[in-house]
Amino acid sequence: MASLDKIPLGQYIPADSFVHSLDPRAKITVTLVAMVAIFMLHTMPAFALCGFGIFLLAKLARLPFRLVAASARPVLILVIFTALFHLFLTPGKVLFSFFGIEATTEGALLGLAMALRLIYLVMFASLLTFTTTPAKISDGLEGLLSPLKRLGLPAHDIAMMITIALRFIPTLFEETSRIIKAQKSRGADFESGGLMRRARAYVPVLIPLFVIVFKRAENLATAMEARGYAGGEGRTRMRPLVWRRSDGAALAGFIFMSALLVAFDRAAGMLP
Repeated sequence: MASLDKIPLGQYIPADSFVHSLDPRAKITVTLVAMVAIFMLHTMPAFALCGFGIFLLAKLARLPFRLVAASARPVLILVIFTALFHLFLTPGKVLFSFFGIEATTEGALLGLAMALRLIYLVMFASLLTFTTTPAKISDGLEGLLSPLKRLGLPAHDIAMMITIALRFIPTLFEETSRIIKAQKSRGADFESGGLMRRARAYVPVLIPLFVIVFKRAENLATAMEARGYAGGEGRTRMRPLVWRRSDGAALAGFIFMSALLVAFDRAAGMLP
């Protein structure tokens, strides 16, 4: 937990790249297409190609790949739990036995596939936040949801809530790291003992963290009210979004490559 202040999740990293210059609506759509395509993959060669594609996107965005890979660190516990769940609870050919619980070959393959899916999902989402400011993400979401306004969907409010959540993820990590360091300076022990003891050791961290979260939310609400914020009706943008040919070409190219990857996965799955 001491490395929480180094976790880049949710942070924007400015750079002069083609990915940074794309319309946020195109990047959000690309992320959604990638999430659908990832859950359609089943074979290891396809997962390897998908990982190589993320590597190329990171290079195209002029971001260190280790930074993109490190963004999956917060979900490692969930990834390990998911892999073990499938390893021991999927029926099939017995690989080994652990205290009477049988691990299967099919479970190992399925657990690895699910782990890679979770990691790739986080990495794609991180590429979006690394290359797009929270304000542009908000504008892009509102633009994509605007056709649903006729059905009564509050597109601006939804976009604003998502943007605020993304904006405060790094802040919450910093606050958590600060609280942990303060507790350690008072003699708190977060490393020794069993799993339950370490879990109980984090209770003094959660209580002040919740207090800080509610205080920040109240301060933010007060600041928005003081500035006369009343929703998205009648609001204008200083820099309106403009859809260019490069945005359409990038989106079409990514959809085409995703379709090829899924087709390759199907072909690889049919091989003996």
